[in-house]
Amino acid sequence: MLNLDRDVVIVGAGPSGLTAARELKKAGLSVAVLEARDRVGGRTWTDTIDGAMLEIGGQWVSPDQTALMGLLDELGLKMYARYRDGESVYLAPDGSRTRYTGASFPVSETTAAEMDKLTAILDGLAAEIGPEEPWAHPKARELDTISFHHWLRQNSTDEEACNNIGLFIAGGMLTKPAHAFSALQAVLMAASAGSFSNLTDEDFILDKRVIGGMQQVSLLIAAELGDDVVLNSPVRTINWEPAGEGHRVTVESERATVNARFVIMAVPPNLYSRVSYNPPLPRRQHQMHQHQSLGLVIKVHAVYSTPFWREDGLSGTGFGADALVQEVYDNTNHGDTRGTLVGFISDEKADAVFELSAGDRKKKVLESIASFLGDKALDAEVYYESDWGSEEWTRGAYAASYDLGGLHRYGKDQHANVGPIFWSSSDLAAEGYQHVDGAVRMGQATAARIVAANSRVAAVPVA
Repeated sequence: MLNLDRDVVIVGAGPSGLTAARELKKAGLSVAVLEARDRVGGRTWTDTIDGAMLEIGGQWVSPDQTALMGLLDELGLKMYARYRDGESVYLAPDGSRTRYTGASFPVSETTAAEMDKLTAILDGLAAEIGPEEPWAHPKARELDTISFHHWLRQNSTDEEACNNIGLFIAGGMLTKPAHAFSALQAVLMAASAGSFSNLTDEDFILDKRVIGGMQQVSLLIAAELGDDVVLNSPVRTINWEPAGEGHRVTVESERATVNARFVIMAVPPNLYSRVSYNPPLPRRQHQMHQHQSLGLVIKVHAVYSTPFWREDGLSGTGFGADALVQEVYDNTNHGDTRGTLVGFISDEKADAVFELSAGDRKKKVLESIASFLGDKALDAEVYYESDWGSEEWTRGAYAASYDLGGLHRYGKDQHANVGPIFWSSSDLAAEGYQHVDGAVRMGQATAARIVAANSRVAAVPVA
């Protein structure tokens, strides 16, 4: 058992916790990072499966993610553009397949007009409400007490348009059915990316990847921190009490006891309750955490001897709101002669295929991908499913969102520290919400808050 004395103890060695640790050390504070897993990276994980390097977790970088890009530059990591040349494929509700170019789905003029109308409304709301404090806007309660599913249908009677627009936020981002979260939560998702239009533009939101994998961000920071990172060390108890103008904290994990003055909980909100707090968290925190939950998505990786779809003039991009695999993209690694596709199965569709045997599930998934790109997609050399819902220390993907009505009710308190305990994760970000960029922003902001709090305590004269 390690016994450590530090200024700050950080629970969770994902991009947010490690960024916070790095910033705190720059400011002259000592840190210990306690991680339950046997690796760093949190919801970023680059691994080799059957000889193929796969991005099991978060991977893409969009042009607005300046905090992440700045950190990549500091760490000496390079990016490359996602392959996107050629035609995309759209699967209509009746299963018909259409090849197309450009940003707009090949739908009827009526459906296209309805999609444009819904996009304009969402863009306007995202600009008006913004990502910082959506709960404080005069329209917050109105938008938070109606599901996104029903909000879409209040604004359009075109079912194909509603399902296509819903795809980008429900299946594509929050990974929950559109009836399970509010229109305000959808607006926050759009505002966090700059606009709803940005979310619908795969050339923007899925712009670049990190050469060698996104987990390198965490691996390189952890290497800088050295022995300050303790793996295989689930935190069980946080004890704290006032001490002068500050606090005395003792954090107990399975491998270490850390005495400190501040704590950062850098894990998703659904894991807060895995820790016992003494004294207990306030009622408001207990209630709030029960209204935040992760979605569910299966990220499917299929590797082939060559990127065969390119020979057919296809980009590898496909969309079908009614398909089992709702989205598919070319995910070929930098410099790799093989071809890799990545597809996503979200929320209730993920529930359904998890009821199948592994063999039957693989067959149905590859058949769905083949419906976009042809029968060659059936013959994957490597097939792997990223199932974050079964991960003990994650339990879902991609990130937490509030249930219906929860955002305007609790949002104003989600950043409120409890004594020496601060909260930091991409789930709580404004810009970059749900993305690695948001994790980095939250890590930087939380570190700055602790540095400021530490300065205030240090400035208090001793009686």
